[in-house]
Amino acid sequence: MQPSSMYHELFRGAHDAFRVIVPHERDRIPITRHTWGIPLVCYIPFVFLAFLARRPDTYLIRLLLLPTVICSILVAAYRYTWTQVELNVYNWGQCLFAAVAIAKALEYTFNPEGMLKVGESRPGVYKGKAKGISNGYANGNGHSNGHANGNGHANGYANGNGYANGGPVESEPEGLSTWWYDAFELAHTMRGLKWKFGQGVHIPPHDRPLERGPFLRATAISFIQNFILLDVLESLVKLFPGVGTPVGGSIFYPQLSVPLRYLVSTLIHVVTGAALLSGFGMVYDLITLFAVGVMDGSPRSWPPVMDNPWISESMHEFWAKRWHQLLRQTFLVFGGYPGRWLGGSMGMVFGTFLASGARSRVGETVATGNW
Repeated sequence: MQPSSMYHELFRGAHDAFRVIVPHERDRIPITRHTWGIPLVCYIPFVFLAFLARRPDTYLIRLLLLPTVICSILVAAYRYTWTQVELNVYNWGQCLFAAVAIAKALEYTFNPEGMLKVGESRPGVYKGKAKGISNGYANGNGHSNGHANGNGHANGYANGNGYANGGPVESEPEGLSTWWYDAFELAHTMRGLKWKFGQGVHIPPHDRPLERGPFLRATAISFIQNFILLDVLESLVKLFPGVGTPVGGSIFYPQLSVPLRYLVSTLIHVVTGAALLSGFGMVYDLITLFAVGVMDGSPRSWPPVMDNPWISESMHEFWAKRWHQLLRQTFLVFGGYPGRWLGGSMGMVFGTFLASGARSRVGETVATGNW
């Protein structure tokens, strides 16, 4: 066999294998009441990988498991699809979730020591004074709101080093259930509260009572407010022709005069941004109600998702602090860390923004159906 023919066969085989995992749009399986559970089952290897990341001496098996995890995530996101155009946002959501999960899987796999909490030397083993102490809410961002303060000042909870300062700390399950508890927590955490990878992430200060009952009431009120506001803003956007439809359209109307054209486009832009903020708040409030009200989570584990981005005084303040930091680690894994390896600190900044832009482009491609 000629080398060129061999390379052609290898390429065709790789292409065919890829299309088994990520088929053409016409060959994808519609999500119905009969198939909706299959994408969920595909995430079982990912949860098992998170479990292994909290077990010592599992580096080799994590390396061996990674290809299966990535393939199963891609199958869940791209082999099954929502066919109704009104539900296309769910296609965007499941593909975004797949990107986040793959970034998490890469981090779980390539950290030889596993995923550590603040104060741990090995999974489940605390070092120094922190030994045997839950590191509670450590995040090292400088707030004294019941989370870590990062500077060693006493605040009644864990500080940035993971040590307890004389106050209450969260209790966690013991025994084998601890590892599964950690696995689910690790798989779902986005900002890394009390995890080493989350140190330095800006966490907005709490703006609600931290007692369980008052916290749930305040969250329920916030959910209702955000729901009503989102409904009003969405209805307003739909009044503009060609904008508030699933197929989309331009916010610039050529039939209008230039000043009026830009006035209208600016209004659409502001209303859409406000709708995004209220939507974020509504969904986060709903998840918070479930986590605290049903799953008995701690209110301290659910700080605000945004830090009033309307008052940002610079783009740096907006993106680094006041906008949500849910995808920060995803951008670092896909772009920041490789960029740092190639070009130091400047490469890390460039790589992070490149990953952020790529995520936006992928989201646009999925939303328009050109995928």
